[in-house]
Amino acid sequence: MYTLGIDSSTQSIKALVYDTDANKVVVTVNVNFGKELPEYGCKDGFLPNADPLVKESNPLMWLSGLDLVLSKLQKAFDTSKIAAVGGDGQQHGSVYLKSDWQKALSEVSSGSDRSLAEIFSGVFSRERSPIWMDGSTSVECREIEAAIGGARKMQELTGSPAIERFTGPQIRRFAKLSPEKWENTETVHLVSSFLASVMSGASAPIDIGDGAGMNLLDLNTLDWHAGICAATAPKLHDRLPKVYRPNDKTPLSLAQYFAKYGLKPGIPVVPFTGDNPASLVGTGADKPGIAVISLGTSDVFFAAMDRFQVDPDGYGHVFGNPSGGCMSLACIKNGSLAREKVREMVGCDYRFFDETAFELVPFNDLKAFPYFESEITPLHPATGLDANFNWDTASDAEKVVAVIRAQITNMFERTRWIGSFDVIRVTGGASRSRGIRDTIATIFNAKVETLVVPDSAALGGAILAARALA
Repeated sequence: MYTLGIDSSTQSIKALVYDTDANKVVVTVNVNFGKELPEYGCKDGFLPNADPLVKESNPLMWLSGLDLVLSKLQKAFDTSKIAAVGGDGQQHGSVYLKSDWQKALSEVSSGSDRSLAEIFSGVFSRERSPIWMDGSTSVECREIEAAIGGARKMQELTGSPAIERFTGPQIRRFAKLSPEKWENTETVHLVSSFLASVMSGASAPIDIGDGAGMNLLDLNTLDWHAGICAATAPKLHDRLPKVYRPNDKTPLSLAQYFAKYGLKPGIPVVPFTGDNPASLVGTGADKPGIAVISLGTSDVFFAAMDRFQVDPDGYGHVFGNPSGGCMSLACIKNGSLAREKVREMVGCDYRFFDETAFELVPFNDLKAFPYFESEITPLHPATGLDANFNWDTASDAEKVVAVIRAQITNMFERTRWIGSFDVIRVTGGASRSRGIRDTIATIFNAKVETLVVPDSAALGGAILAARALA
């Protein structure tokens, strides 16, 4: 039996087919938004903006990417064999829809020769979707916290203080600045639930793993908190989809539209989750005991939790676990994009950056923090390289090692509240680097395992689809 996992991340969308009987991935295809859909102007997955705090994307690009990746998949695999679909979307990205979107869903449900971008064009009350990198909502965060009783109270309810990139503050800012457009908004979806809605031709629920990244979900009740919703925006509670919890019956099935890609309409579509909760499942770490580090556009440390606890410093987060219970998470914004910039500054190839530099420089305390984007863990303005050694006189190898050591040391310090782990599984594009893996092993004093399948989020979606069939 085969299941399909869809992973819509910041810079790309992937489709992965999982053989449930052989317990292996049989094919993966990918679409890079910047390279393959340049007409949307999102080179690194987001639109340029004069305000560096504003990070938005075009939701039509995600739909064009879905069409294109399924077209690629059809050429690589007999898609008629796929028995169920699961998936994920980049966490915290939100989509704002007018009532017109119901007509678009009906067209997808019944089948159409038009592309998804054509079908859904004009249905968005907010044409640009804020994504996880957005940091423009500091005022709104403080307003929501003040209405609820402070940052600590927000943590106790939602697992996090009010966070700039989370959906609640993003909604509040939109409702304040564009009240007419907010009034014209029928439904607010996350990237994950929006794509699941498109694939099923019906408004999908929001999974607790992704929903907990909104500052709106009460992790004690696993439902929307009425008081926080009221403090965030007028009539927000009425605009939110239902919450999908572990062990809930899968309410969705594949729309007729996707028969054009050889898929069978009517097969189950499991409500999509966030990319991090999906990776928790895909790495086999959805039970307590193993931590995961995802080295991507951002660097993310996460692990399943045996009990609900929050970060006393307020940087870490608690989300729902699609397998039940909770998961802890810490996100460092300056991840692979920062590493790529440093590599370009040094002027070296990947072999030097990933291996040779670490062979030339002994392990030491050199640190150079690459804060090219305003950092969120810890809070830090964008300054470029915040170094405690002379960057101009350091060798190329020292520059590389100092940057990697700084990133991993910062991650270690900011995740100690979660606990200590004997095993850490590393995923994401930068996990190919032996130097980075060795640095993680040394600083965390843990065994580091890499995954045969690098696309852990897409695999997690496929596994969740398989569980639904079982």
